[in-house]
Amino acid sequence: MSVSKQQVLDGLAKVASPRGVPLVHANVLSEIAIMDGKVMFSINVDAAEARAWESVRAQAETAVRAIPGVIGAMVALTAERKPSAAPAAPAPHRHGPGHSHGVQPVSAHRPHQPPGAPSAMSKQTEIPGVKAVIAVASGKGGVGKSTTALNVALGLRDLGLKVGLLDADIYGPSVPRLTGINEKPVLDDEKKMIPIQRFGLAIMSIGFLVEEETAMIWRGPMVMSAITQMLRDVAWGQLDVLVVDMPPGTGDAQLTLAQNVPLKGAVIVSTPQDLALIDARRGLAMFTKVNVPVLGIIENMSYFQCPECGTRSDIFGHGGARHEAERLGVPFLGEVPLHMSIRAMSDAGTPVVVSEPNGPHAAVYQSIGKQIRDRLQAVLA
Repeated sequence: MSVSKQQVLDGLAKVASPRGVPLVHANVLSEIAIMDGKVMFSINVDAAEARAWESVRAQAETAVRAIPGVIGAMVALTAERKPSAAPAAPAPHRHGPGHSHGVQPVSAHRPHQPPGAPSAMSKQTEIPGVKAVIAVASGKGGVGKSTTALNVALGLRDLGLKVGLLDADIYGPSVPRLTGINEKPVLDDEKKMIPIQRFGLAIMSIGFLVEEETAMIWRGPMVMSAITQMLRDVAWGQLDVLVVDMPPGTGDAQLTLAQNVPLKGAVIVSTPQDLALIDARRGLAMFTKVNVPVLGIIENMSYFQCPECGTRSDIFGHGGARHEAERLGVPFLGEVPLHMSIRAMSDAGTPVVVSEPNGPHAAVYQSIGKQIRDRLQAVLA
């Protein structure tokens, strides 16, 4: 059953704003996006009124979920501070002729917080039933992060752990293709999505809710709302580890995850080449800045070994990630070769740890999984 924009507006008309008028007449709604029964929009208010609007956001989400044909709703509350006259800024402090430090880069300094003010990390809450959430991230795309995340999750499974995989790469979700999953999740009695079980993993992806060719165009607030709901509105059950496949980069998605759940660690995926390592450093620095422990670095596409003659070729260089890990004082988890069977099995929806469980490539991922498990031992005990 398809859902129309008018149905959504009719549902939202029953929700009153703090001003006493129906939400649809409060001039706060963004454009409403509807994709395969998934409804997404934001409520844009002044920052000074944000707290009063939070209950309205929850009511709006409930109203939309009650519409026949809706399988889920993502409603973001965005707050913008209205411009106002500000006192004149003090003259910048000078450190010598022509050298001003009046404006300082955000990347180098944390914003000032008054004593006793809650930090962004104070919003962190555990996911019920999930012992440890870890992120698999990369500074740039094209390094094989999603393939690595899936096979590492399977390596953890092979150690007897209960494992889930969340594909949070909402710009380009690839887990549906990597797992061969074509079905859509259903809702339980509490209107939470039930993860799809495959290969002994509990799997969820935004890609299960949209067609593969759909262009994923997201604004910042929608990114944050989508990831929050993929964490909170999924019936994950009892898991030892939830592996989160992050989008590449160091943007809204990574910050949202770090602010929402107390991450037990992050794994950085890189290729050996210098360009990828530069971006990997940024990813590592970002997690360090938000107090997420780095479990280690994986060097993917580390080398190519000819299947015919066995000759090894270091196509992207070799050892760069290992040297970077040593330089930064973080664990090096292992080298994953560039091999046709890893690529072919991924494209076929049967990852190499499943298709060749006793092969040399599966052994690499299983070894990485063991190191991650050992570093999470205190949490998993």
